[in-house]
Amino acid sequence: MTKGAIIVIDLGKTLSKVSLWTKGGRMLDRVVRPNAPIVDDGIKRLDLAGVGVWLIETLAGFAGHPIEAIVPVGHGAGVVALSEAGPAFAPLDYEQALPADLLASYRSARDPFALTGSPALPDGLNFGAQLYWLDRLYPEAMAGATLLPWAQYWAWFLTGRAVSEVTSLGCHSDLWCPAEGRFSPLAEREGWARRFAPLVAAGDVVGTLSTPVAAQTGLAPTVRVLAGLHDSNAALLAARGFTEIARNEATVLSTGTWFIAMRLAAGPVDTAALPEARDCLVNVDAYGQPVPSARFMGGREIETLIEIDTRRVDIKPDQPALLAAVDEVLACGAMILPTLAPGCGPWPDSAFQFINRPDDWFQRRAAACLYAALLADGALDLIGSRERILVEGRFAEAEVFVRALASLRPDCAVFTANAHNDVSFGALRLIDPALTPQGELIRVEPLPQDLSLYRSRWTALTGAQA
Repeated sequence: MTKGAIIVIDLGKTLSKVSLWTKGGRMLDRVVRPNAPIVDDGIKRLDLAGVGVWLIETLAGFAGHPIEAIVPVGHGAGVVALSEAGPAFAPLDYEQALPADLLASYRSARDPFALTGSPALPDGLNFGAQLYWLDRLYPEAMAGATLLPWAQYWAWFLTGRAVSEVTSLGCHSDLWCPAEGRFSPLAEREGWARRFAPLVAAGDVVGTLSTPVAAQTGLAPTVRVLAGLHDSNAALLAARGFTEIARNEATVLSTGTWFIAMRLAAGPVDTAALPEARDCLVNVDAYGQPVPSARFMGGREIETLIEIDTRRVDIKPDQPALLAAVDEVLACGAMILPTLAPGCGPWPDSAFQFINRPDDWFQRRAAACLYAALLADGALDLIGSRERILVEGRFAEAEVFVRALASLRPDCAVFTANAHNDVSFGALRLIDPALTPQGELIRVEPLPQDLSLYRSRWTALTGAQA
């Protein structure tokens, strides 16, 4: 038994994770569940019920520890409509396509990017678009519903108290004005602003476990539950625990299903000048401050590229062979042009091509890593990243990717952190901001190969597609 334990629930798009931590920041255990959308009435939705059952069972497995607090973390672009009896319906999966005429109507109603920092994104990635559709699908239920962002739904699930929080509201939603710290005119016009649960800070305690949840899990009813926050912003909080990042010009590149670059600028940045059409946006951090950001669907693209390969690009035993494959990739001119995620990333309208696709699976995976590095380099340029870059998340262990990025940005110090749970650790820092990460930042060594000609050809071909 460990004195004073904390649980972080990290409910991402691809995976749901529950981790157990000491108050001093050491992880004791971690349980993972793959996520998949459900389909109801022909519409893809988040598996609210399935995750809920799994979460109760998983929390019960930690009942032998003296749990003091739980912090929920969630992916962006998820919103739950809550009635008096609970969720009015299963929330939309943000990859569900919206009817074309409705999306066109919504786009005409949006506020300017300069005001909200939200680019026009496909499907339901602007969760204002989800609300716009839901108001028409379920007018009666939505009229009386309390709206909750995804992370804060789980705070309600555990406590019975409904709140909202700014990192989730400010995540490419169309609902928030980052510079002014208020709901957008669109959210006010559509009546969503008044329907969202009361706004609290990410680190605020929502309440203690409800009687039913305490009984089902065996956890003490005195366990505190925080409001929680958006997953990329939790990664940003984790990075700020390193002294090299905290008070310096730096960019955190969070990698998972999405690769999201968030710049911690040393001075003022004109976020209104970011190129909206190239998947730049303005996130809002846990302190309510605007964060210039750019993103692309890197994890999804890599998984698509490696096709039936059963080994991932970040698996440790394969790193020497993947690094060795770079020479042949460069020699044969194997090259991937964006994009496999139409509408997303720095080149959202370009048509995917795999030039000189190798038969060798190590070479294919190495080419996928070079592609991800070129995309990341382009995204970082768009937000003016300089001096320091910290790559965190799953793909920080893909050596071809991180070393290629270091080669492409010789004027930047590129780091990785020796940690697998940066998002969860960032959530812990809501409870104790003085916590520092285990271990030190690791400076990434560039690839020995010169990538300048490869990048020049890639840039020329990519530009020709635009």
